Amino acid sequence: MWKLLYNLGLVLAAPVIVGVLVAKPRCRRGFLQRMGWQTHPSDRVLNARPLIWVHAVSLGEAVAAVPLVKALHERHPDYRYIVTTVTDTGREAVEQRLEGVAEHRYAPMDFPWAVTGMVDRLRPALYLFVETELWPNLLWTLRDRRVPTILVNGRLSSRSFRRQDITGIRSLYRSVLRSITLCLMQSDRDRQRIVALGADAEAVHTTGNIKFDQPLPLMEGETSLRRNFGLHEGERLILAGSTHPGEEELLVSAYGRIINAHPSTVLMLAPRHIERVDQIEVMIQSAGFAVQRKSRVGEPVAGPRVIILDTRGELARAYREAVVAFVGGTLVPVGGHNLLEPAVWGRPVLFGPYTDHCAEMAALLNEAGGGRRIMGIEDMVKWCTEWLSDPDACDTVGQVARRVVLDNQGALKRSLDLIESVLAPAPVKDKSV
Repeated sequence: MWKLLYNLGLVLAAPVIVGVLVAKPRCRRGFLQRMGWQTHPSDRVLNARPLIWVHAVSLGEAVAAVPLVKALHERHPDYRYIVTTVTDTGREAVEQRLEGVAEHRYAPMDFPWAVTGMVDRLRPALYLFVETELWPNLLWTLRDRRVPTILVNGRLSSRSFRRQDITGIRSLYRSVLRSITLCLMQSDRDRQRIVALGADAEAVHTTGNIKFDQPLPLMEGETSLRRNFGLHEGERLILAGSTHPGEEELLVSAYGRIINAHPSTVLMLAPRHIERVDQIEVMIQSAGFAVQRKSRVGEPVAGPRVIILDTRGELARAYREAVVAFVGGTLVPVGGHNLLEPAVWGRPVLFGPYTDHCAEMAALLNEAGGGRRIMGIEDMVKWCTEWLSDPDACDTVGQVARRVVLDNQGALKRSLDLIESVLAPAPVKDKSV
């Protein structure tokens, strides 16, 4: 019954869904592929080798999936790998970081024809999806085709968990979750929540967060990024990454107070969605600060200023150049982004009260002393001023943050071992043919 009701709802909502996809510039690319109306040129040859399909909705999930896909490719080179994403930032991460290892596709919308068409074209031997991207028709179709499905690095935020209680559709979620072969969850809290929603307890495992196993980004040179950012010798950088509307204004206001004590400090904002750059630039200028875009750094600008990181794929490396890092989506009720990206470089990490999407990371950093939870401008000014005044203390906090990352690695291997428990060996080709 739920399958019928779900698909009826999809059909009724189709005009709205299509309208949203067309209206958003970042969703237009690959529109025909998402709708199942256009195939990829290489799809016709995919069946020559067994295929593993990995789904990572956006940039964060795609980055988390990179070491997983690479490790699977090393262990099972006879398989072909497809990684699907919903966003363009996810596509760019796949194409840049998995070149020669996996191909990219846009994920199909959960319309029956789009899902069935893609599953029948790819004929995957295994489907992996990162961080609880549940699409009922896709999972039902894979179940009907007897394709093993594994949730990797799974998590359930408090908001998502409460929503299922409010809407009263747990029987739908039970049907979807029971279609999944294995659920590999980040924490015991996530494991308990997904079992409460209806997953088979015997199929659910706590494996940890594979983001702790991210390798350091490759660097081209010790000074290349500072030069590209237009930073002068002696200037110190506060980098606020993955920021959202409402946060930038607070950060710029805090920066105005920080430079009273430390005028050689530069603030960099890396908005989560770079299409907002124009409005952010206007806001910074209205606050009375000089502003530079990273993509337009020409003649260096001296003195207090705000740099906007308006290029993709550089944030993880840029954190290395910071003295102090702030991770966005935490001062506004978004839920937070990857706190480990600055921590892995040994940088003190600041984050706000809204950390539901990264609760475990936030708790570990806060308890160990490698990061600080701030409640607003006053806390931001306090900790930045304190660390800028005492470089040794700043370095100590940063090294604690790095130790938190190193001490919690191992989720990737645990996940791989469980994945391999359901992965059939690739068929051996007859070399005599």
